Amino acid sequence: MRYHVHEKQQNSKMCFVCGLKNVAGLKASFYRLENNEMLGLFTPGDEHQSYPNRLHGGIAAAILDETIGRTILALHEDEVWGVTVDFNLKYRKPVPLNVELRVRGRITKEGGRLFEGSGEILLPDGTVAVEATGRYMKLPIDKIADFDYEEQEWEVVNGPSDPVEIELNP
Repeated sequence: MRYHVHEKQQNSKMCFVCGLKNVAGLKASFYRLENNEMLGLFTPGDEHQSYPNRLHGGIAAAILDETIGRTILALHEDEVWGVTVDFNLKYRKPVPLNVELRVRGRITKEGGRLFEGSGEILLPDGTVAVEATGRYMKLPIDKIADFDYEEQEWEVVNGPSDPVEIELNP
C-alpha cells in the first residue's frame, strides 16, 4: 500500500539514533505518514554490528524505541514527548548492515498519562525482522531534560532523498 508522507521530523546533533553529528550514530530520518504512523529510514554500518554483518540487537531496540516514542510527538506537535516505561522485542530474522532499512511505529492505545505503541524493523524485501511493543509516559520536554532546541540543533533537515510517498505492506 502507498502512503503519503505528511512531514519530516526533526533531527538533533548528538542523539544516537537521529543525531547528524554523532559519528557512531544511526543518523536516522523520521517521517509522519498519512495514517499517523511513523516511518524511520536508516542505514546501519559496520560500527553497529554484533555478529559479523548483523545489526546488534540493542541497536535494533534503540531504533524501534525511538520510532514508537516519536509517534506521540508528531500527534502533539512538540508539546508531548514519550518516555519509555517498558519495552519488549521479538527478534525474527537477522538484520543486515550497510543497506537502507525501514522501521515503522504506531500508537495502539492512548490514555491520559500513558500511551502504548508497536513497531517493526523491515528488511529491504518488506519482511519483518524485529517486532516491538512498549508503554510510554507522556511528558513535556522540560520535565525530561534540560533541552535547548538551538544548542541541540533540533531541526528538520531536508534532503534530496526524502520520500514523498512510500510503499509498505499493510
